[in-house]
Amino acid sequence: MLDFSSSLYLGFRHPSCALRPWESLTTGAPAALAEPDNNRAVAQALARLQGCERGVLAPSTLHLFWDLFVVLGRERVEIYTDAGIYPIARWGVERVAGRGTPVQVFSHYDTAELRRILQRRRRGGARPLIVTDGFCPVCGRPAPARELQSCAREFNGLLVIDDTQSLGILGHSPDHTLPYGRGGGGVLTWSGIGGAEIIVVSSLAKGFGVPMAVLSGSRNIIGVFEEGSETRVHCSQPSSAVINAAGYALRVNSRVGDALRFRLVRLVTRFRNRLSSAGFSSSGGIFPFQTLMPVPAFNAISLHEKLLRSGVKAVLHKGGRGKLPLLSFIITAAHSPFDIDRAVNLLNEITGKKPLDRNCGGGYGRAIQV
Repeated sequence: MLDFSSSLYLGFRHPSCALRPWESLTTGAPAALAEPDNNRAVAQALARLQGCERGVLAPSTLHLFWDLFVVLGRERVEIYTDAGIYPIARWGVERVAGRGTPVQVFSHYDTAELRRILQRRRRGGARPLIVTDGFCPVCGRPAPARELQSCAREFNGLLVIDDTQSLGILGHSPDHTLPYGRGGGGVLTWSGIGGAEIIVVSSLAKGFGVPMAVLSGSRNIIGVFEEGSETRVHCSQPSSAVINAAGYALRVNSRVGDALRFRLVRLVTRFRNRLSSAGFSSSGGIFPFQTLMPVPAFNAISLHEKLLRSGVKAVLHKGGRGKLPLLSFIITAAHSPFDIDRAVNLLNEITGKKPLDRNCGGGYGRAIQV
């Protein structure tokens, strides 16, 4: 089965033989009392990669968002959320909304609307928390992080970014050769910004292939979170195996990450060009998550089923707000040019078009082993 449903963008797999050994999976104590020896080193390395002062690890972004707004809400706050935020961040907002914290929603990535709302907001000392995603795979755009930071600074607020999608993909110094940028530090480094008013929550499960999350920010914010976090007291911490995998991912990223990102952007470009040549199109820009635009006379459900029967697995998902289902292809660095061509050729055959020349476009050499 040719799989275009995995979000392991860089192709990281972390076989046990590649990881450093561990004496036990867990300390048997919550993170608030004891942590594995390499926990803080990995957290600090991730924070530095993202352009932040300090980091703290958690088993998932759900653990972090469950606590974050409660901890920040110990002073008077008002929350302003992007309409497109990922559900897990929204669940954290809903938790404090149920406790009485005012919440307003602004249109997706619309900083002008956000500024108007902030200017009209009720005065009284409540600190604004602006919540957004670092990258939207649906519309294929990075957050207007610089403008959002400007809003946070102007109104003495904090900017909270869920940067799960872009960690490991976007990085500093993007150019025409490597439009993702370099280093894989995420949207802050890609945007060239940083500051004490920014808090970043990121899962490593996509770009780095590790089922774990990190909260990064200023030393003060991370210290406040550690002191007030309930999940660090009542939930298990990341296992030693997972932390070792994160350390391994960081070492591989340092060594060959930019080469993997270069390979990935060429594969995504090939996919989009082949679709265009065949009369199809997709949204997502140069990001690996490519959503097929509706095909006349073929709904996404039937296309998905026919692709599966032909040995190609894509992602069937809701279009949002009552829209028709959508079909997406997730490109990873583990794919080959032939994989890309096979998928597009099958779309051609299913929709009654002539298959494209499989030799068009050349190859990219052998895949990099991670």
